[in-house]
Amino acid sequence: LNDLKQRAREFNLVIDDCSITHCTFSQQYNKAIEEKQVAQQEAERAKYLVEKALQDKRTVITRAEGHAAAAQLIGEAVQRNPAFVSIRQMETAEEVANSLQKSGNKMFLNSDNLLLKLPNIDY
Repeated sequence: LNDLKQRAREFNLVIDDCSITHCTFSQQYNKAIEEKQVAQQEAERAKYLVEKALQDKRTVITRAEGHAAAAQLIGEAVQRNPAFVSIRQMETAEEVANSLQKSGNKMFLNSDNLLLKLPNIDY
């Protein structure tokens, strides 16, 4: 603005305020701006993908730790009470039977098909 005021003084004009109402940029400048915006979006996407990968990694680690703790607890339960395996087999057989029950197919199953190879236990 100062340059414009000084040039105007040479022609005995005084400029107090100036407002630019129409401004265009070259096609190269517009293309550079667009490329910069695209690069920023790609950088943000890459940052998001890295963050997602880190979150997935934490999820896998947490899940593995949970499975390890569950395996440890099951091992301890089996050591304390060998009938725990039989209980788990019955629970699994119940889940299989419920799944098959919801199916529209007719089936005849025996205890072997339901994973129930249970020994005769005297109580």
